[in-house]
Amino acid sequence: MIRRPLLTVLGAFTLVSLSLEAGSQATTLCFEVDVAEGLLPRPTAGRVLVVLSKDVGSPPRLRLGRTGLDSPPVLGADAEAFRPGQTVVLDRNSALFPLMDLAALPSGEYSVQAIFDYNRDLRFPNAPENLISEPRRVWIDPAKGGIVRLTLTRKLPAETLPPPTENIRYVRLRSERLSRFHGRDIYLRAGVLLPIGHAKELDRRYPLRVHIGGFGTRYTAVSRLLEADAEFRQAWMAPDAPRMILLHLDGAGPLGDPYQVNSANHGPYGDAITQELIPYVEKVYRGIGTPSSRVLDGASTGGWVSLALQIFYPDFFNGCWSHAPDPVDFRAFELIDIYSDANAYVNRAGFERPAARTLNGDVEYTVRHEVQLERVLGRGNRWTLSGRDWASWNATFGPRGKDGLPVPLWDGLTGKIDPQVAEHYRKYDLRLHLQQNWATLGPKLAGKIRIWVGEADEYFLNNAVHLLDDFLKTARPAFQGKITFAPRQGHSWSGISDREMLRQMAAVTGAKP
Repeated sequence: MIRRPLLTVLGAFTLVSLSLEAGSQATTLCFEVDVAEGLLPRPTAGRVLVVLSKDVGSPPRLRLGRTGLDSPPVLGADAEAFRPGQTVVLDRNSALFPLMDLAALPSGEYSVQAIFDYNRDLRFPNAPENLISEPRRVWIDPAKGGIVRLTLTRKLPAETLPPPTENIRYVRLRSERLSRFHGRDIYLRAGVLLPIGHAKELDRRYPLRVHIGGFGTRYTAVSRLLEADAEFRQAWMAPDAPRMILLHLDGAGPLGDPYQVNSANHGPYGDAITQELIPYVEKVYRGIGTPSSRVLDGASTGGWVSLALQIFYPDFFNGCWSHAPDPVDFRAFELIDIYSDANAYVNRAGFERPAARTLNGDVEYTVRHEVQLERVLGRGNRWTLSGRDWASWNATFGPRGKDGLPVPLWDGLTGKIDPQVAEHYRKYDLRLHLQQNWATLGPKLAGKIRIWVGEADEYFLNNAVHLLDDFLKTARPAFQGKITFAPRQGHSWSGISDREMLRQMAAVTGAKP
């Protein structure tokens, strides 16, 4: 590589003027990233990311992952054996989001920061022990080119459990099943919310409520449930509240959100949750420990997971409260019919396929746009390794390749769908699974399924719920559950208060004040 001269640096957060070169349509702008001595004890493989932000109020890395054409630009490139003394160059040939060409980057002043994403067990850029540079303020003009040099000088803190509080505990449990699958130690993390009086009534045992948050929600979010202004706190801490234990699952794993079910790529998460984590929590925190005393709830990703765990483990749980679940019928995988559509990015009329809309129906961004970000984040420009939404779905529902990596449902550049991979998805199509096994599952699930979804769901999730509802209306034996649709309501609509949900769970589990 021909090294270009670095211009004067006025300080970590001072303005840097880039060197001027002859302007051309193919910009010579590039970013050179190296690592300080002592941060990597051995050559390490990972993904180098450079984030550019106009916002000076927070580090650029904290804005990484936003979608939309006004999102902070980010470049990505692999580092196979990164070590001090080596430089990784990111330029117009690197994966880029949201722009299609680095030459189109608007000239101006940016805060620029580099990340080395190499945590193997938690797949997101700001994971513990990933490396970061200090943000630098620079003036960039792609027409004039130049170099921005960034040095990774800091390691993000190692993972530690938050300290317990009067009502909250945190769990980090080595999973024998997941460790065997991945060939290294893998841990299940969870937050545990205890009912009032738990520390005093030592002979009392409690039902278990398993809660799953939205996509990628960490187990530490359990603390937000008891924030002073939270509606949940008022319901949970009320003197007449039915008392149970709440187990908050973790939405992070080696390939993104593991979706808490057994899969070819994430591993046997469903068995690990039901046979390792839940028995441990019930033993330590005095759970009743019977199927009739366990219920599930969640929204979005948590809506899908709560429903899937109830369906796949019908004798282990006694009811689910599912809100705006991720696609429950893959004929409506958002707006993609994975079984009959030829392309994920373009619909049958030849137009770009939306991935998100406003409540009024206007398009916010497309599938192609969203996957473009995932290609930047994923090793080898593979969207399937990004750790984000589409990648986590693909790792959960799709097959594992001979290289040990998830096989993509579609080509990342063209969007062309692979019908053979779509066949593997069928076992996670909840409507299809129910339809094929209803004679057995129907009686076991009687009275256990409750679903709420807004008809203006931003991610079109109501479409799949309608397809599920169409089957359940004709199912024999008759479906004994409840599906509620709400006109003009979006993804955040729940349709039930926290207090009422607790009351319904108490009626099922026998929980008492």
